[in-house]
Amino acid sequence: MTLLFDPARLTIARALPVGVAKSVRIEDERPSDIPAREALLDDAFGEERFAKTCQRLRDGRRPAEGLALAARDGDELIGTLRCWRIEAAARPALLLGPLAVAKSHRSIGVGSALMREALWRAATRGHRAVLLVGDAPYYGRFGFEASLTRGLTLPGPVDRDRFLAFELAPGALAGAKGEVTPARRRSGEIKPRIFHRAA
Repeated sequence: MTLLFDPARLTIARALPVGVAKSVRIEDERPSDIPAREALLDDAFGEERFAKTCQRLRDGRRPAEGLALAARDGDELIGTLRCWRIEAAARPALLLGPLAVAKSHRSIGVGSALMREALWRAATRGHRAVLLVGDAPYYGRFGFEASLTRGLTLPGPVDRDRFLAFELAPGALAGAKGEVTPARRRSGEIKPRIFHRAA
């Protein structure tokens, strides 16, 4: 298979970073993970996460195939990351997020491991670009930059310095101008479900 990206440019090592316990694994998310995932996201971002601009691109949709990831330490879900199919000014792309790691496992490389696995999987599945809204110093380590989204808009307010992209295929977003929208609807999409932690 021919890959669309230059592996030397893509700073991805699929092994877990130094410092991550050997008991931590990055796997596909399971349906049984959903309640624990929602609790993890509530703890990380609070209920205001449902009002975020990027949520408009995720509402009622399923994550991209093979790109709903779970980090586990033994049987415990300690991290989550999903990618979603979008169109960036009519160009196919992915929206990455949310990324969350349990407080008990932060600052030991779990988030980095999830990011590297997601980008590796996206590249090997032929995706050309990944967008996100997040902390530029953190995501810049993986090659994300705000300059690639200058011509793009989201369906709501966004801090332009936090609206970032990474090209898995060089030039994938060159000259892109217009709105970021959900990918065209496909059968099997779902109605949004909201989970809340028990009081």
